[in-house]
Amino acid sequence: MREQTTIKGFSRLSRDEKVRWLSDNISEKDLDAFLNTFRMPDKVGQDKFESFSENTLSNYHLPWGIVPNVMIDGTIYHVPVVIEESSVVAAASKAASFWAQRGGFRTLHISTIKKGQLHFTFNGDGEALKKNWDEMTQKIKSGVKHLTQNMEQRGGGITGIHLKQIPGLPSEYYQLDLEAETMDSMGANFINSILEETGRLLPELIHRKIGKGDVEIIMAILSNYTPESIVKLQVQAPVKELTWAKDMAPEKFARRMQWAADIAWHDTARAVTHNKGIYNGVDAVVLATGNDFRAVEAAGHAYAARDGQYRALSHVKPENDIFSLELNIPMALGTVGGLTKLHPLAAKTLQILGEPDAKTLMKISAAVGLANNFAAMASLVTTGIQQGHMKMHLHNILNSLNVNPEHYAKVEQYFSDKTVSVSAVRQFVSTLK
Repeated sequence: MREQTTIKGFSRLSRDEKVRWLSDNISEKDLDAFLNTFRMPDKVGQDKFESFSENTLSNYHLPWGIVPNVMIDGTIYHVPVVIEESSVVAAASKAASFWAQRGGFRTLHISTIKKGQLHFTFNGDGEALKKNWDEMTQKIKSGVKHLTQNMEQRGGGITGIHLKQIPGLPSEYYQLDLEAETMDSMGANFINSILEETGRLLPELIHRKIGKGDVEIIMAILSNYTPESIVKLQVQAPVKELTWAKDMAPEKFARRMQWAADIAWHDTARAVTHNKGIYNGVDAVVLATGNDFRAVEAAGHAYAARDGQYRALSHVKPENDIFSLELNIPMALGTVGGLTKLHPLAAKTLQILGEPDAKTLMKISAAVGLANNFAAMASLVTTGIQQGHMKMHLHNILNSLNVNPEHYAKVEQYFSDKTVSVSAVRQFVSTLK
């Protein structure tokens, strides 16, 4: 194997040169053939994929599937998802169908305000700056009008510009908080453009209004923390209708579900895994629609810790024999811009969903997340997570052991009432040979 060394100018090499450099104990011809297996069959399609990122040599495929029967506010959606874990899709599908028969997912609240920040220092009269801020805000809005007018025509635009100081930082530090409604776009480019233009305008505005004092613009950037771009969803049914588990009475099931949710609220170690289960579903929809799952997760995890302790994003509220599971989750999604229309499967996903606006896509993503959350908790308090998970994982085990597909049916039959593990599967398969 070739010793690993640094390289300069890798991005300027042709694809063939990159493959040639990358080859070590694999022949260049074999590596190229392998990478070509996953490339688009036509050059135009592959060129589009390569334009999405840097140093692209091939494409990484993940399964694109469907979670059917997701009822939200009376409308049924069959939701495309991208995820490599089969048990996630199976669990979401089962939970979605279960709740579709009980009224489905209901929206309690939704809002789509995003924010950005301009960080600057001013060593002049801070009190005068605060006193004149409202007037300066109007001048900023006028100065960035050329950037906001198209968004305003669609019903969006700047909704607030606030001046803040952060405890713990020097008194000459200030933060301009920009709030904006970006409609069906995620809004990063819109907000960043406004902030950078504001950074060019602000020093002159301060000098004219306040007079003495140096202004230094430190940085301007969208914030991925979006507590005002949030969706709240709920599933609700009489406790007696919670016939999820055959061998557990609905009342006991509801009581255990509340325990599971309460534990995740109070215990951080449990909350992290609880919320990861929610993002199993959320991320799968976000990926399928060409949105930024890293931004969505970062916002959610920050929101989960908003009171100083990391907590569950969902909670159970039983009242008067009514079971209620509610999810509060921030997310900034778009249905225009980015890869939403450029990526062919992202565009097809949105088409299948009926070309939703951003708010509808937020509801759909949250609903699949809540479906996964319900199914995960339900498994934990009944049969345990491994029984269903490992049975769904059985095909992956068979593939890793290179088992003849002709034996799959026998293996599945044998493990239909047994615990699945790699060693147990290996042992049983050896008897088939």
